[in-house]
Amino acid sequence: MTTDKFQLLLVEDDLDLATAVIEYLELEDILCDHSANGLAGLGLIQKNYYDVVILDLNLPKMNGLQVCKSLRADGIDVPVLMLTARDTLDDKLNGFANGTDDYLIKPFAMEELIVRIKVLAKRRSGQVQKLTVADLSIDLQQKQVYRANVELKLSPTALKILTVLMNASPNPVSREKLMQTVWGDEQPDSNSLKVHIFNLRKQIDAEHEHKLMHTISGYGFAIKESDL
Repeated sequence: MTTDKFQLLLVEDDLDLATAVIEYLELEDILCDHSANGLAGLGLIQKNYYDVVILDLNLPKMNGLQVCKSLRADGIDVPVLMLTARDTLDDKLNGFANGTDDYLIKPFAMEELIVRIKVLAKRRSGQVQKLTVADLSIDLQQKQVYRANVELKLSPTALKILTVLMNASPNPVSREKLMQTVWGDEQPDSNSLKVHIFNLRKQIDAEHEHKLMHTISGYGFAIKESDL
């Protein structure tokens, strides 16, 4: 996360609270989109890449638990921080069962919100079992990859790269973010990424008319269907 700013989504119908949170995040140099209802929030999550989603429990049109359950069913592994006035154990267990990663009880201190965001932004959620783009899928539990129901044999590094790209799909991922996410601070030279991308592209697309791996000139790479 050292080369990219955090990109967050806040789904909160209390506009005063939302404004206060967004303004505080701006002071921390954290970018934040906002939605005032659950259905619109889910739509944004499905279309965009976010490092963390801050999700109110009680939302119009679709409550926070329904949003969380839906995005996990879609294979979206963005970490979710649930905001709620409910602090009973049953409420928290219900939230975790529906895909929440962390809870923050209202009212809360902005400093604590920032700390939790930074912790969550360092990892993708473990709540998701499978990622799918077109006929390409990753079983995250078994660490198996399939294209058109045929298993692909990927190296551990190639699997990491593919997972990052599919997490972000259809949005592109920069070369810098790929290097940081896959190798951390001990990065090899840039040729290593080129070799892994070349081999990954060959395994994913060589036998198929519809190509899923795309190079974004001057930026990075994306896994997406060609017509998106």
